[in-house]
Amino acid sequence: MTRILVIEDEDLIRDSLEDLLLVEGFEVITAENGEKGVYLASHRQPDLILCDVMMPILNGYEVLEQVRQDKELSTVPFLFLTSMMDRRSNRMGMSLGADDYLEKPCTKDELLAAITVRLGKQKAIEQRIEEKMDALRSSITLSLPHELQTPLSGILGLSELMMMQSEEFTPSEIYEYANGIHRSAERLYRLIQNYLLYSKLLLLRSQGLQKCTPTYPCNSFVVISSISDRKAREYERTDDLELNIAEADLAISCEDLVKIAEELIDNSFKYSCKGTKVCISSHISNTDLILKIQDHGRGMNKEHIANIGAYIQFERRFYEQQGIGLGLILAKTLVEFYGGNIDIQSQENLGTSISITIPL
Repeated sequence: MTRILVIEDEDLIRDSLEDLLLVEGFEVITAENGEKGVYLASHRQPDLILCDVMMPILNGYEVLEQVRQDKELSTVPFLFLTSMMDRRSNRMGMSLGADDYLEKPCTKDELLAAITVRLGKQKAIEQRIEEKMDALRSSITLSLPHELQTPLSGILGLSELMMMQSEEFTPSEIYEYANGIHRSAERLYRLIQNYLLYSKLLLLRSQGLQKCTPTYPCNSFVVISSISDRKAREYERTDDLELNIAEADLAISCEDLVKIAEELIDNSFKYSCKGTKVCISSHISNTDLILKIQDHGRGMNKEHIANIGAYIQFERRFYEQQGIGLGLILAKTLVEFYGGNIDIQSQENLGTSISITIPL
């Protein structure tokens, strides 16, 4: 049963609202002042709150402010009941997170219509969140076991062969097997490091913290050029690389710039075909470095771009690919921690263009 909290200091209005809502099939709890209303909201977890503005102890705006600071109540629909229907009051309430205003006195139909609309929107939001959680669970189920087992299988299988046939191996075969073990270990190491870094960034963001400005600036030309060359060699696509990097000192740690560049440039080579160009360029504005990474690969549609997140990989059922979807969201989160932004333009089967702005 839907639970509605009514916070109203006038007994007659409070009792009338309670009777009306009970008849309509709602569970109703009431409070005669703002302080008691905040207490009941916290302890009874209503599905919607109706609140007067002018009340003793705590007024409606103070109630709303405290309710929105409670994580459990931050998305609960909040409707003001007030005779103060002026623009300034409306703007103040909306800025604090109110969902709607109802002018007193209002009709039964007006009240029930407002409640129905807000509960319907809340249900749609919750349904969308659940759909995203289902997609996330599905993505993790598809990607994580594979991404852990594949490099581990490579390490275990190759090392076992080396132990069983050690006396028969030539030096070149030993090198080949050891190289295979090393590549598998690097893949596993990168997965673990990305997971740990992303978890750390989420913790910092939840605490309202930002990355510290580094003591020494980071040279964009050195970092981006070296990573671009290295990735092109890894994918055996040195002829596909077009590089034009401006030199600038950035207010970002070199370690974080390396991670941003590695993940984005790696994606450009990974999701485009050999023989197509990967273009990496940058230029300097008055306050920022603008880095552009463009490929002519698989691309993404608008829905894919809107749903970019950790552990999300698109069309994994149809494409063989490495990783668990951390690279792009990790780079995006790092850029934003330094006050920059990232813009993604992409079309399916035509490629992706990523523009990154990083403060100087």
